[in-house]
Amino acid sequence: MHVDHLLRLDRLDLSLVWGDEALLGQEIAGVTATDLEDPERFLQPGEVVLSGLVWWGGEGAPAKTDRFVSALRRAGAVALLAGEETHGHVPRELVDACRRHRVALVAVPPHTSFRAVTEAVYLRQWGELSRHPADHHALPENVRLDLDRALEGGATTGELLDRAFAHLGTPACHLLTPGGRTVARTGGAAALPAREAAEVVRGGRGTTLRVEAEGTDFDTWYLHLPEEGRVPPRVLQEISELLGRHRRREDRHRAARAVASARLVEAVGALRADTDRLRSALASCGLADRAAHTVVVAALEPDGNAGADGVAALTEALGHLPSVAFAVARGAGDEATAVLAHEEDAADEVGERLRAVWPLIRACRPESAWRVGLSLPVTAPTSLNTALAQARYALAAAPALAPPTPPVAGLRDLGGLPLLLAGVPVDVREVYRTTVLGPLLGAGRGSGAMLLETLEAFLAHDCSWTRTAGALHIHVNTVHYRVERIETLTGRDLSRLDDRVDLRAALLCR
Repeated sequence: MHVDHLLRLDRLDLSLVWGDEALLGQEIAGVTATDLEDPERFLQPGEVVLSGLVWWGGEGAPAKTDRFVSALRRAGAVALLAGEETHGHVPRELVDACRRHRVALVAVPPHTSFRAVTEAVYLRQWGELSRHPADHHALPENVRLDLDRALEGGATTGELLDRAFAHLGTPACHLLTPGGRTVARTGGAAALPAREAAEVVRGGRGTTLRVEAEGTDFDTWYLHLPEEGRVPPRVLQEISELLGRHRRREDRHRAARAVASARLVEAVGALRADTDRLRSALASCGLADRAAHTVVVAALEPDGNAGADGVAALTEALGHLPSVAFAVARGAGDEATAVLAHEEDAADEVGERLRAVWPLIRACRPESAWRVGLSLPVTAPTSLNTALAQARYALAAAPALAPPTPPVAGLRDLGGLPLLLAGVPVDVREVYRTTVLGPLLGAGRGSGAMLLETLEAFLAHDCSWTRTAGALHIHVNTVHYRVERIETLTGRDLSRLDDRVDLRAALLCR
């Protein structure tokens, strides 16, 4: 597309202010909108520059005008498209500067949006590329080279996203995970709440494209544009491929950091706390400069083995906590273990945020049941071993709480027998359960289940005959009969506190 092609588009209603045949015959490689006084470093050769002329006027206007136009010339811009809305006209000083520096000048009337101009350029280029798919990249050459240089130079994900869409007028775009975390977004894109972002990935409005790179159900990247059709499909695909290359590079860096995370989790799980080892491991993970630490353990039910997916799930969940630094690795027994570093007064917020986001993480793999245990915050590295034990206790004890079982449980959620029994070995709990409840379990499949249900309800309602009958939707006399049967089979008297505690503990051991 050449400059004079723009002038021929009636729908844009552009008018030539100054430019000769040679300048109007230059090929357009892209579009950049700017109102910087010196935009040279943000421009690429072959671009047309859109400017609302906000920078023009006031003291030093002639000098500013000359500086702006000379920057366009040095950068290789092929034309300046000046908006008339701000000042009502194209300033004479600007016309003179463009003639002096040989930059074509085109006026953009107030009723023509810069977005319409940008779309006209790229839709024309898209049409030309579609006719020669084997010979061209979807992205303009200068944009593609700029992105390659940015990628090689270590640009952040957000920088790459902005630069990839800048030549399209920077449409709103989000890079999202299935759990609703926003990895990055373009400058003009509004923040998306996590729940809304997760719905978008699952098939909401707009255009959503999976970024091709290694990932799990929890942390795969998705490129999302709220405005469907805003970007040509092949352009979007090429940007997605670029982000895939960036993701693979990020994954390699993450794998290198995972070694330090594994050493930290191993040090935290050691039988005896080694102060020097713990301090060194915290420093290696960048977690040594915070006032407090919390340990988090995640497990996949029913076998408790989370493995690599557990690490991915927990990492993704913690990524929703911007004020927390963390390291995640497999712990003993293959549960996912994380050490969090935060300010001392942020411990309660950590638990609240994790509880809020965990349902989104579980929804990434609905067929799996995930649970999380949280420790109390500790302020000394030597207390991290104790914090790990607390997190494991919370994880093990949570199912014994009254339904519904919380997916994220901390020590403050627990108390009494559940917390105590969480530290008892599984085989010991099984022997105790069989000894106390064995007669009920052997009373017959239907009868035994009915008696166990009645016992649970009776104890949960403080041994109230009336409330138990209401909860089970049976007559009070039926409750009396069943309780007598339970007492006969187990040899316990439910009017005695000791016997009630025995039976409650046995139920919690199941």
